[in-house]
Amino acid sequence: MTIRDSFAPRNLLIAGGGTGGHVFPAIAVAREWLRRGSGAGSSGERTVVIVGTERGLEARLVPQAGLPLELIRVAGLKGIGGTKFVRNLALLPAGLWDSERIVRRHNFCAAFGVGGYASGPMMLLAAMHGVPSVVFEPNVQPGFTNRVLAKMATRVAVAYSETAERLGRKAVVTGCPVRKEFFSVPPEQHRTPFRVLITGGSRGATPINRAIVDSLDALSVRKDRLFMVHQTGERDYNEVRSAYAQREFPAEVLPFIDNMAERFAQADLIVCRSGAITVAEVSAAGRAAIFIPFEASTDAHQTRNAEAMQNAGAARLLPQGELAPERLTAEIFPFMDQPQWLAEMETRARALARPRAVEDIVDLLEEVAMPAHARRSEGSREGAEVRSSAANPAGLRTDAIRSGEKDVAISSDGKDHRP
Repeated sequence: MTIRDSFAPRNLLIAGGGTGGHVFPAIAVAREWLRRGSGAGSSGERTVVIVGTERGLEARLVPQAGLPLELIRVAGLKGIGGTKFVRNLALLPAGLWDSERIVRRHNFCAAFGVGGYASGPMMLLAAMHGVPSVVFEPNVQPGFTNRVLAKMATRVAVAYSETAERLGRKAVVTGCPVRKEFFSVPPEQHRTPFRVLITGGSRGATPINRAIVDSLDALSVRKDRLFMVHQTGERDYNEVRSAYAQREFPAEVLPFIDNMAERFAQADLIVCRSGAITVAEVSAAGRAAIFIPFEASTDAHQTRNAEAMQNAGAARLLPQGELAPERLTAEIFPFMDQPQWLAEMETRARALARPRAVEDIVDLLEEVAMPAHARRSEGSREGAEVRSSAANPAGLRTDAIRSGEKDVAISSDGKDHRP
């Protein structure tokens, strides 16, 4: 039995939420953490507490997933001004007090921050109480909050190697946690009708909704070969549904899609935002996509995510400012006419997926949750094993990528291993 096996981490804090891009990774990591405590060979039952706000999607999705949720009072500060800024700032002491009470009430062995308003106060208080922590940064360009939290975190899990270079020695490239059902999506057999899935995220995106409505007349010249599945969000649902109905355009219009992996499986093409989790889901499912980045996203992170996919030949990037009917049809119609191009993009997208991201993040959480002396002993044992293996068939490759003053060793499983 190894030291890791004999150590029994128990209660995990997962902090953050707001949008699906924060909530779904939280749920995926929570389930894997609990799964490891329920098997026949496990070292003890585990628990998890997810902390969010009452206005985020976590208020509905976390209880729906059968997981415990606690709430704190907090709201965003960056990118707003005037009365709203003052009102949100006034909530900060209450949010810190709520976070303090939660940390005191539970004996957390580790904390995992997924981003969102609740992540900042909770991760700060966890660090102040000496709880080992892992901060998750899914975007190419790290956001302000995570740049601050990374300085006090034990480790930082990231999706991109270039992000790890920015954040330094604490960073580990794990990929984004994606629900397992996305990896089970089979390759699409493209037939008529050509199915386009349109989603602006869990809350919808009015610019995308309006652009699609404005483009319906231009798209109608091929409506006998098209079928649209459109997630609008609650706000624009009636308007968008009426626009399709008036033109008798074959479509299914919904305010929210619960079974998104199933919809990915049915789609030939996805038109969507480029939040980090959406990008990871597209890769996991191996689907071609047209990414329309949210222009006001913090630090332009959605544009950076979409650029990374486009540069790999795994997607198309359509700037929101260029959303005109002629441009949108010029992007969609070639996919219908060139199935080989579609298939090549699907292959390249799937090649970028990291199927073990959830497992690697939970591995990292277990590592930081071990007492310091146990981590040192475990590291010494593993180091001795590596040195004694001359063939090294499944460990680090001998090549390394030199970047500035940092060496990044690339393992055979595609992960970065930092000293």
